[in-house]
Amino acid sequence: MTVHAVPRFRLHRKSNSLLVPIALLTVVIVAAATFVFVELRPSWPSKTVTLDAPAVPVTVAGVLFDVPAAAIRVPVQRHPGAHERIDLVFLWPSLTPPAPESAAATPAVSIEKDALPAAGPTDRLFVTIAGLGAVLPPAERLRSIYPRYFSSEATAGSDGLAVLPFRVGTPYEGEDLIYFAEQPEAFFARCTRPVRTVPGTCVYERLLDKAEITLRFPRQWLQDWRSVAGGLDRLLGQLHPKAG
Repeated sequence: MTVHAVPRFRLHRKSNSLLVPIALLTVVIVAAATFVFVELRPSWPSKTVTLDAPAVPVTVAGVLFDVPAAAIRVPVQRHPGAHERIDLVFLWPSLTPPAPESAAATPAVSIEKDALPAAGPTDRLFVTIAGLGAVLPPAERLRSIYPRYFSSEATAGSDGLAVLPFRVGTPYEGEDLIYFAEQPEAFFARCTRPVRTVPGTCVYERLLDKAEITLRFPRQWLQDWRSVAGGLDRLLGQLHPKAG
């Protein structure tokens, strides 16, 4: 039995001798990985800019926009780079961001893309920029989707506008399609109807490449819709020259 006994002390010594280089190699790998992570990772997403900063370059659906920092409604969106969505607010008719001290008067942002902001001051223009995704472009919805849900013939609105109500029980119940009668694709918006003390709100959409720009404003502004259409064009030109 003693002839075939294994010298265990030698086996342990050999195993222990391998632990030191393995431990050193592990330390080197962890240190190198930590250095690469700290030095090379992009740091801008965690750094928000102040409200008085100049225009912030952001991309949505691959489209570049220059947005004033003070106009960005959500603090975590207030950084340059790529965004899935960005929410803005401007004063009307100056098309400038509201003063920081008036931020408390701005309705909260909903996480739903198509949700309207809560009723608030009537001098606010709300803007959402997001990727179009699988949704049809606005002009295509005007031609092929909205006509399925109309309840009656159009009636005349102010200054060349036409008003078409949507049927009850449709996705657009309680809304009207309001458009320029002579050239509908030149200007059209979906507008909720006033209910008691809640004023109506209009949604006007524009497409720029794969980015959809949704603007929300009080329905009463359409009494001077030509000025509204011109102001919206100017604002889009400020955010992205091609859009203007």
